[in-house]
Amino acid sequence: MFRKLGFLLVVAVAVTVTTVSLPALSETAHPIPGAISGYVRDASGAPQMGAAVEVLGSAAEALKVFTDDRGFYSVASLLPGTYSIKVSAPSFLPALREKIGVRAGAQRMVNVTLTTLFEAIQLVPLRGPVDDDDWKWTLRSVANRPILRVLGDGTTVVAQSGESAVDHDLKGAVTFLAGSPGQGFGSPSDMTAGFAVERSLLSSGTLRFKGNLGYEPDGQGLPAAVLRTAYTNSFNGFFEPSVAITALRLNSPDLYTMPGATLQALSVTSSDRVVVGDILEMKFGSELQTIQFMGRVNAFKPFGSADLHITPNTVVEYQYATSVPNTGLQDRFGEYGFDSASSDLSETAPRMSITGFSPAVERAHHQEVSISQRIGKNNVQVAFYADNLADPVLTGVGEMTPGGIAVQSGEVLPDVYSGTFSYQGNDYATRGMRVVLQRKLLSDLTATLDYAYGSVLDLSQPDVQLQDAREWIRAERRQAVAVKFSGTVPKVNTRWIASYRYTGGRTLTPVDLFDTSAGQADPYLNLCIRQPIPARLLARHMEILIDVRNLLAQGYVPVMGSDGRTLYLVQSARSMRGGVAFSF
Repeated sequence: MFRKLGFLLVVAVAVTVTTVSLPALSETAHPIPGAISGYVRDASGAPQMGAAVEVLGSAAEALKVFTDDRGFYSVASLLPGTYSIKVSAPSFLPALREKIGVRAGAQRMVNVTLTTLFEAIQLVPLRGPVDDDDWKWTLRSVANRPILRVLGDGTTVVAQSGESAVDHDLKGAVTFLAGSPGQGFGSPSDMTAGFAVERSLLSSGTLRFKGNLGYEPDGQGLPAAVLRTAYTNSFNGFFEPSVAITALRLNSPDLYTMPGATLQALSVTSSDRVVVGDILEMKFGSELQTIQFMGRVNAFKPFGSADLHITPNTVVEYQYATSVPNTGLQDRFGEYGFDSASSDLSETAPRMSITGFSPAVERAHHQEVSISQRIGKNNVQVAFYADNLADPVLTGVGEMTPGGIAVQSGEVLPDVYSGTFSYQGNDYATRGMRVVLQRKLLSDLTATLDYAYGSVLDLSQPDVQLQDAREWIRAERRQAVAVKFSGTVPKVNTRWIASYRYTGGRTLTPVDLFDTSAGQADPYLNLCIRQPIPARLLARHMEILIDVRNLLAQGYVPVMGSDGRTLYLVQSARSMRGGVAFSF
């Protein structure tokens, strides 16, 4: 009896063990396969089509697939185990990912970013932490690169912040402005409509088309206009060549004395930017401009700069320029993006003057060596410069009689919109220096102090006849001090810049005419405001623009017009501009 019970017990245990073991044995004998897939891109995030992906592992023979037009690859039917992935593509270094675990029935995502040889041998970065107000401490090519993150499962992700994270292949902007900056002949119309269109091409190129349209003051003929087409290509952030073609048309400076004497100009600008590691950035290029105005004049304007990052907090820079930089509304805030795109005529218009109806183009040569140092929250720059100007253009203010003697004698070029005019000064050369101190007082408030010393043009005998003023214009040494505050109003996001620049003694031209540093400020009291406005139904972004120069009308040097009226020669004419900008 006990033998039968023991036999039955043994049989029951054996059946139970067999039942439990069969599924496990079946899974071991026929495991569920897994898969590895992902995307292959370059450092800029562009998908790489046709890249070879090899999967290596001890559990299977090497498998090879190719990426599609999206840079996607997938290798299925992989036994559970550990694998390595090797990715190769023309003009890129091979990439290897090791110790990739694949579980039964699971799909593993592994994205791969390929790099070029030049990227692989770049020097160790010397940059320190980047402040909100970046002042040449970080090379722009480095700052624009995407951030590469590695997640816990080994997946690589390219992350960007702000609007740059959104891929906008096509962008547009429209700007309407009223008021002229009053810079003499060549100033934009007092009512203008600007537009800009930007299109990304082939993941590394950008095509831009910009323009600005004014109006014909007498209601006849074609309006003043400028059109510009530019193409820029970036090779992995290290080389950035660009080319631009600009066509310009300005109305006749005097409809009575010089009817139909419009100015037409065509210019071709080519430039390149080269970045060597995180240490050196070089820019160089030239502009060839042909001008049709009372005859034909050609101008060749080369330019270049080199920034050497000696330490994370020290930058040495050399600049060479052959044209006075534009200080228009856009430049008040630096290069702050496409949304501000409003093309001014003053960006491209040649600085011209006449003597006895003989036209001349202002020609300049500027060289500068500067060293910038960051000390905590302070940025300090010391610069030494040398300038040579031939046929410099001075700005005048005052209502001139149509067809008056000064105009008829061919000594001035009036601006038909702003009541200002251009007058030719004497050639002069200057050697000077500049010291700039910038401090971030708050997260949204920055203060800048600028001191400059150099030569300027001065009228040694005021109240002389305008046509005789050139005989009394001399080069004199002057000092200038500028104080500038800039910031953003919390919550409403109002961006503003307020500055005051004082010059010791009477001057007709600013001290340090080519200043493009953080301390750059127009003469006397100036204010610039950009106010965002919610307008999601009309555009992606909308702003109100206000620009006021020389609010107190200071620095006016009196001269006598041919009709007995008092005219003035000024560093900067008082002007007010305002408008609205839309971006799409």
